[in-house]
Amino acid sequence: MAKGVPNKRYTPEFKQKVVEAVRNEGLSYGEAARRYEVSAHKLIQKWEKIYLSEGPEGLSVERRGRGRIGSKSPNGQEDLLEELKRLRAENDYLKNLQALVMEDERRQRRKRW
Repeated sequence: MAKGVPNKRYTPEFKQKVVEAVRNEGLSYGEAARRYEVSAHKLIQKWEKIYLSEGPEGLSVERRGRGRIGSKSPNGQEDLLEELKRLRAENDYLKNLQALVMEDERRQRRKRW
């Protein structure tokens, strides 16, 4: 069984060719992986999912590694700062609410005695 080269980078055109062969010729992912010497049939599944959701252009987007929150986008950083501000306000509100509830409970206990 011919295995592909691990960590090999495939061109967007190659990915499109493989996905279209799977779709048009009715090849299984395993058959396509062997025919086109792709290292894993799971890659072809992933490519097909991208192809169906984003079209052929989606296959040219580099997707290696972990995504970064707010990377290269000033708007992403602004969004994070806004969320931080909102969460801090929510935290302060909950602390004040907890203090009020505890004070009310203390008063209720005093009334019972």
